[in-house]
Amino acid sequence: MARNEIEPGASRRLFLRRSGLAGIAAGAGALLSACQLGAPGAGNNSSAGAATPAAGTTAAPAGGGAIGTNSGPAQVSAGGKLEQVLKRGAIIVGTGSTNPPWHFEDDKGNLVGMDIEIARIFSKGLFDKSDAIDFVKQQADARIPNLQTDKVDVVIQFMTVTALRAQNVEFTIPYYREAVNLLLPANSPYNGPKDMVGKNAKISILQNVTAADMVHRGVLDAQVTQLDSQANCILALDSGRVDAAAVDDSTCRWLFAQNPTKYKVGNQAWDSQTYSAAVRPGDPRWLNWLNTALHEAMVGLDWPTYAKAFKTYFGASLDEPPSGFPVEFGVRTVKTA
Repeated sequence: MARNEIEPGASRRLFLRRSGLAGIAAGAGALLSACQLGAPGAGNNSSAGAATPAAGTTAAPAGGGAIGTNSGPAQVSAGGKLEQVLKRGAIIVGTGSTNPPWHFEDDKGNLVGMDIEIARIFSKGLFDKSDAIDFVKQQADARIPNLQTDKVDVVIQFMTVTALRAQNVEFTIPYYREAVNLLLPANSPYNGPKDMVGKNAKISILQNVTAADMVHRGVLDAQVTQLDSQANCILALDSGRVDAAAVDDSTCRWLFAQNPTKYKVGNQAWDSQTYSAAVRPGDPRWLNWLNTALHEAMVGLDWPTYAKAFKTYFGASLDEPPSGFPVEFGVRTVKTA
């Protein structure tokens, strides 16, 4: 059982928004953008009225008054969010459901994706089981409001970190670095943007006022074809009308993982951005706990879980974090006598 938080105007980046391509929609989705409340671990996605708990569920607790855009720190409930979550027995996670490889529904209607795996890492750290989660499916423009009104404990929804957003939420350490990349045919003579300079290359991208400039930052003299949907950008690539499609690096990797004989990923991305989870301001212990769980998933004891999810959704095998100097503070060469 579940509930939906549906608000219009969902958007990640304006230059890459939605895919309606049959057969590829499950792989491309609504790109570069952001519920349903279900019983812990149920993975159900049946709909109820917006912000209205379905039968048999409990509304997300209000552990403090809502905070406005320019308000100060939230009033943390007694014991803080960590104690509240532990007492409840489930973590309430705001996320999306239509954007592979980050958050989407499988053939059985269960939420899957890299964001969902991050939620499961948190659940495991809290309750020693990976399914003690109530997912609230929400549009991108509901992410901050749902945190401010305490409808969710944390947002895990490919949320780009910006200084402006950091006035209204607090971000965890990053769990992914996104960028623009080129999706290329597997038999393309080009391997990345540098190969395409001076070749009169044609590149498709979702129509937007900044689209041409964005492509030209990667391939200075490219002929830019702006199309009305992400699906059509990829169809233009498949039909040979363009030499490459400019999409998220993560989307390139997802499509390659699904179709390794059809596509390849550009060897150089650009315009990078940071993805982090977000929480309501004013509870440093909760934020610190989430940071600890993320850190140990990416470089510590829970590394195998993160690495397996990365391989599943991005088709890439990560090198195991080395011993010695902590790699998160930069690579250091250890000299031996």
